Amino acid sequence: MLLTLAGCATLDPEGAKLGPPSAETSVPSTAPRTTGIETRAAADQNYVTSLFGGIYRAPQVEAHLNSILARLAAASDTPQEVYKVTLLNSPVVNAFALPSGDLFVTRGLLALANDSSEIAAVMAHEIGHVVARHAFQREEQQKLERLRTNVANVVQNRQRGEEIEATGKLNLASFSRQQELEADRYGVALVGKAGFDPYGAARFLRSLGRSLEWRSCQQDANTPREQVDIMSSHPSTPGRIQQAIVSARQIGAPGIGDPGRDAYLDAINGIDFGDDPAEGIVRGRTFTHQKLGFTFTAPEGFSLENCSQAMIGVTPSRMEAIRLDIVQLPAGSNVDDYIGSGWVEGLKKESVQLRTINGQQAAVAEAESNGWKFRVGVVRLNGEVARIIFAARNLTPELDARFVGSIESFRKLQAGEAQRVRASRIAVVRAASTDTAESLARRMSVSARNLDLFLMLNGIQKGKPLDSGARYKLVVD
Repeated sequence: MLLTLAGCATLDPEGAKLGPPSAETSVPSTAPRTTGIETRAAADQNYVTSLFGGIYRAPQVEAHLNSILARLAAASDTPQEVYKVTLLNSPVVNAFALPSGDLFVTRGLLALANDSSEIAAVMAHEIGHVVARHAFQREEQQKLERLRTNVANVVQNRQRGEEIEATGKLNLASFSRQQELEADRYGVALVGKAGFDPYGAARFLRSLGRSLEWRSCQQDANTPREQVDIMSSHPSTPGRIQQAIVSARQIGAPGIGDPGRDAYLDAINGIDFGDDPAEGIVRGRTFTHQKLGFTFTAPEGFSLENCSQAMIGVTPSRMEAIRLDIVQLPAGSNVDDYIGSGWVEGLKKESVQLRTINGQQAAVAEAESNGWKFRVGVVRLNGEVARIIFAARNLTPELDARFVGSIESFRKLQAGEAQRVRASRIAVVRAASTDTAESLARRMSVSARNLDLFLMLNGIQKGKPLDSGARYKLVVD
């Protein structure tokens, strides 16, 4: 029950995303339909950008990445090929390429890479998939899976057919392990041939592993996400890291090639980090949604995260959890009608209380199910309703009072307040001789685990001293 509450999936079919994609991401349904490869490529591009928050504009980054792509293309066996990179407005760490040669990199991945050779390795890996036609091979396999599914639905019962279809989708969610290894080998060789440091691939794969560890500390590893990260679509193992090192050694010893650290840090200095304020942003215990125009503060001890369908939070013990989402309020309904309309299992109808919270119609109630106790609140927000659900194993009067106080913190943003909400950003600083990882981490203002975040983003092992005069990434407001 707690994992369901704290997950990033929708509570019911009427659940809505807390933030719509940007205006650049969607194609009007009235757009004329044409045929051909160009139309297919355009449709794929629109789908990708809509899934990952739209296009992110950062001219200095685009220029740097496209210059890297030009070097990679010139060093490849097909120098006439033209590759183009599009930045995606998502904090999720991911990169991929379409068969057309269009590459996509999220700003979450930009923040994780530490030099030009690392980002070159990422893009060269994706070029490897294009050159080897892995996407076409996967599409042919998908057609076969669909055929098997159709046959299964005819000769077997509906439930069994759905199981086979789900299995097929799971198997096709990523490239095969062999295809990943092929793209790795191709990418390392191409990076080295283009004059970059071939060991950048191994460094980035290590950072990727640490990113997964960071992620798993913030939410349960089984929590579903609509926007899968690169660890889902590009499985990483210690074996891949070792192979990347072996491939690099075939080119030369460590120290060969240009890492391009300063040029890369110059390019990403100032880019946004983390959630987009238009889709909701977490600052400590406070969640603010710029587009929908509200703010909310969780009780002390909660760690919050904004997912695609809801804002969720848990305490370190995971014995208490919170979920906040926005849904449409049925026409003609009041909040008291809605809170008792059956979407809350185990609701105690006698506990429903009508309230006015910061000028908005609201209702609170208690519920109990499967050994968990819940404090539920709904607050009217124009034609929608905010649903705030707290769960606890032991809902003491003191804890319940904290939950109710948190629900009462929900309020609409004042005029002009929404415009002042800004995303966090990457700031590149130079370490002084007296600086340590701890002292630089204290300058960051994003997470209670700032030291872990600083070490992860800069690829530094805990306890290792900083290099005086070297440049490092911070996350600042």
